[in-house]
Amino acid sequence: MNSWYTIRARESGAEVLIYDEIGAYGVSAKGFLAELGALPDDAAIDLRLNSPGGSVFDAVAIHNALSRQSGPVTVWIDGIAASAASYVAMAGDAIVMPENAFLMIHDPSGLVMGTAADMREMAGTLDKIAAGMTRGYAARSGKTEDEIAALMAAETWFSAAEALEAGLATQLAEPVRIAASFDIARFRNAPPELVEAVETADPESAETGADIIEDANDVAPAPDAAPQPGAHVPDATAASASTGPDPASIRAEAIAHARAVVDLCRLAGQPQMAGRFLEEDASFEAVRAALLDARAETAPEITPHHPQPGRSATTRPWGDVIARTFKLKG
Repeated sequence: MNSWYTIRARESGAEVLIYDEIGAYGVSAKGFLAELGALPDDAAIDLRLNSPGGSVFDAVAIHNALSRQSGPVTVWIDGIAASAASYVAMAGDAIVMPENAFLMIHDPSGLVMGTAADMREMAGTLDKIAAGMTRGYAARSGKTEDEIAALMAAETWFSAAEALEAGLATQLAEPVRIAASFDIARFRNAPPELVEAVETADPESAETGADIIEDANDVAPAPDAAPQPGAHVPDATAASASTGPDPASIRAEAIAHARAVVDLCRLAGQPQMAGRFLEEDASFEAVRAALLDARAETAPEITPHHPQPGRSATTRPWGDVIARTFKLKG
């Protein structure tokens, strides 16, 4: 299964790369934390980020785990640290941003299906997470929690210089070539210059300012294929006719498919099935059918606390009630 992170041991410590959506492909932070926990507590960690965010629950767990490290943690934002990824960045003792990198903070969001009580519970959970993230950003920046809360509510994007001024970064670096396999335009306030700057080339070839990141994404190039007569070849998002399909477009489609499968499994109350579907590369229609079958095979859970339709086993026939009420004397 693909993964959104890579952890590589080095003589001087470890290099950690988060170069995709946190929690994508059905891979949770559990594996990340297990690998991180295998490193010595005093290991020096270089965390390289180029991520649109992802699971806020996983991001909080990663942030807390990195914060517990006794060794120095240096965060390098190799392009974009948005949403939950920006909170992970706050765990760094030093946060280095190239001059053309961006950092974004906003309120966490979630998906829930159920009763009004379930939705109120989710709202309360999101409020608690937002409060914790607000404290984290405020502690790093020196701003008040009210100031940070307002910035989060507005979905605020910081350039490297703005992040440095706001206290959310500690050092500027030379500009890098920004590359991303994710759709940055999905955010409502993404800066136009960032949307235009993001290249659709394979992120493996993106310069990081220090070296070339290798194996950050495991994407094999597609075989050469000439377009069919009359076929439209999109410009800037697909490769030319001589190079075949664009790996970044293929990867973006895979991520969108994975996100749809995970969301559908969550809505069906079967989140644990998402990993198997993604491993099997099941189509969306096959996932839907399998979830419907699983739902049909599951016996309904009926408890006395939730009245069910139909006559209760303790209900007396109406004729008996009448007879007892108007029973003749003598």
